[in-house]
Amino acid sequence: MFGIVRPCSHRLGERLKAEWMAHLCGLCLALRHDHGQLARVVTNYDGLLISVLTDAQTGPAAGARRTAGPCALRGMRTASVAQGEGARLAAAVSLVLAAAKVRDHVADQDGLLAHRPVAAAARRVAAGWGRAGARGGAAVGFDTGVLVEAVDRQLGLETLAGYGTPILTVTEPTETATAAAFAHTATLAGRPGNARPLAEAGRLFGRLAHLLDAVEDQESDALSGAWNPLTATGTSRAEARRLADDALHGIRLALRETGFADGRLAHLLLVHELGRSVDRAFGSRSCGHAPEASFGPAPGNPYGSPFDGQPPRPDKRGFWAGCAAAFGLCCTCKVCCADEFEGPWSRKKREGCCGTCDCNCDWSCCEALECCECCECCSCCDCGL
Repeated sequence: MFGIVRPCSHRLGERLKAEWMAHLCGLCLALRHDHGQLARVVTNYDGLLISVLTDAQTGPAAGARRTAGPCALRGMRTASVAQGEGARLAAAVSLVLAAAKVRDHVADQDGLLAHRPVAAAARRVAAGWGRAGARGGAAVGFDTGVLVEAVDRQLGLETLAGYGTPILTVTEPTETATAAAFAHTATLAGRPGNARPLAEAGRLFGRLAHLLDAVEDQESDALSGAWNPLTATGTSRAEARRLADDALHGIRLALRETGFADGRLAHLLLVHELGRSVDRAFGSRSCGHAPEASFGPAPGNPYGSPFDGQPPRPDKRGFWAGCAAAFGLCCTCKVCCADEFEGPWSRKKREGCCGTCDCNCDWSCCEALECCECCECCSCCDCGL
């Protein structure tokens, strides 16, 4: 599992947790149904936002849920999962972007991908995912060409970028891709008036995803000599934080302009949890059981490392080694049932989907938006909106 929006289960509440899991499992099963078992490895936390936004605009609808059979990731339990065009769009977008990620790893010769036979196999997998994503997008009326074009343009921009290049020049392709995906949910939901604000929310979400990935990887990229947008352009962490906070504010404003039938889960993920993701990446306020975010930047370290004289994070795994680790996590149910586990590729600490914690939660005033039946911006709690 990868992505920047990783909510803690205790903050979701039972009902919204069930909804979140329905979209997560729905994305995984849509990948399997449309593209085969191997495609399920690209299931990610951010991809399910496409499904969430589609559902939030349409509201409860006949046939929007189905009962899925037992799964190891759910402790061999059945579950009600999301289905329909939102899940299929999320699957198509996830496949295309995962294919681009694999090609990027091959180009960088990461881990086992430095060996030609392995790299050749990875290229074939990426090409298959790219074609499958294009077919899946076309089935729901979405042209994935905009995603592919953005990825190709990203590589060119990174080659040309240097010290003094505005960081937003580098994040623009990611912004364009996510804006297109978010906006298409309005088409699927039959709410064309939502396309403009959702495109803006998607553009800013793409900016955040790029910035937070750069912040979290800056230390390891410096150790390995890998390209990092913040280091390459000379962008300070303070400037990156300012841009991240501006993007958060812009997403809140865009969501206020969006018409939702039931926007509580979308609001929780894209306003509250996304804000926590920013705090976690920059090492400020965080949930008490997220160990990677419980330390502030070390004084005097230009990369803001949370480690002061201690060993750095373990090196990332290569693509195939990560796949093997992911398979092991699935077989042992750790992704779902463990409080914490090591990410198969990044080796960062992750929270299990059904994990619990005893940290103080600031949602007690509204029980994860349960009382917000009549309002759009959770006016019953002090969330700054």
